[in-house]
Amino acid sequence: MHPTVSLVPASSAVLLLALLVLLSLLSLTAFAAAYSPSAGSIMSSSPIIERSGDGTITVGPANEADQSALVVICHGLGDSSEGFADVAEHLAKSLPYAKFILPTAPTQPVTMNMGMPMPSWYDIVGLDERSNEHCRGIDASVETVRSILRTEHESTGLPYGRMVLAGFSQGGALSLFTGMQLPDAENKLAGIVVMSGYLPAAKQFKITEGLESTPILHCHGEADPMVQFGMAKKSRQHVVEEGGAKDYTIKGYAGLPHSVSPEEIADVMEFLARVLPPDESCKITLKDPASMSVKELRAAIRKAGLGSRAVGLMEKGEFVQLLKEHREGGKS
Repeated sequence: MHPTVSLVPASSAVLLLALLVLLSLLSLTAFAAAYSPSAGSIMSSSPIIERSGDGTITVGPANEADQSALVVICHGLGDSSEGFADVAEHLAKSLPYAKFILPTAPTQPVTMNMGMPMPSWYDIVGLDERSNEHCRGIDASVETVRSILRTEHESTGLPYGRMVLAGFSQGGALSLFTGMQLPDAENKLAGIVVMSGYLPAAKQFKITEGLESTPILHCHGEADPMVQFGMAKKSRQHVVEEGGAKDYTIKGYAGLPHSVSPEEIADVMEFLARVLPPDESCKITLKDPASMSVKELRAAIRKAGLGSRAVGLMEKGEFVQLLKEHREGGKS
C-alpha cells in the first residue's frame, strides 16, 4: 500500500497488495495471542469495551468519569477495527484514564485490488511514488477522524492537547496526514503515532501553523518489504525539511516485516505515557444523571456495566443514584 521508486506490473501489484493485507492481519493475530489475558486475569477494573453498528470499537475506563485522555487508532488496508482491539485493550490497562476509539474504514473499490472493494481509508492506485500523489477519498477519511476528535471535545470538554492519533500502515498514513493539518493551533494534539506508515499525498500536505512541534513517533520494521524502511525516512525528511515539523522520531526494528511487535507496542506505550501523563484536572465533563432521561440513564448504566445492579429498579431516582455512586467511585 506504499509507494516504492519503481513501477510494478499490475499482476505483481495485486499479489503485493494481498501480501500486505495478509502480513498485517497475521502480525496483529500474533500480537493478540501474546497479550490476550486469561479468564482468571481479568479484573473488575478492566476497561469497558463497546462495539457499534458502524464497526467502531470503543475501549474506555471502567468508570467513564475517570477519562482524561483519548487515543484514536486507525487500522491498515483491508482490516477493520477488530484488528487492533487487543492492542487497544492492552494499552488501556496501562493508561486506565484513556479512552481508545477504533473506527473502521469504509468498504470501497481499491484500484490496486483490480477495483474490487475492501476496507480502505483511500484509494491506492499503484506502488510507485507518482501513484501516491492523489489518494482519492482521503479527504473524506480526514473528516471522519476530525469528527471523532471534534465530537469528543464538544461533548466532554476534553482538550485536543489530551488526544493522540495513531495508526498502522494506511491508518498510520492517515493519522499523520490528518494530525498535522488540523484547522488551527488550538487543535494541536498531544502526539501522533505512525506504525509502518508513510506520508500520503505529499504534494497536498501542508502543516498548519502552530502544529509544527506536535510530537510524532514513527515505528517501522527495517525488513518491511511493502512500506520499505527507506520510505519512513523519506516521509520524515519531507515532513521536517519541507513541512517544518520539529519533533519527528523514527524507531526502526531489525528483522521486523510489515507488522507490529511487542517491542514496538512497548515503545508506543512509553510514548503515550509521556505525552498523555495522568492529569485529573483534564477529566471529562459528563452530563449530570439528574438531568438525564430514563432512556439516557439506562444507556449510561448499560455502558458502565451496571446492568445487573439495575435489575429491579423502577424509579428514575434509583437509576440516578446508581449512576452517581458509580461515577463517584463509592459503590462501583
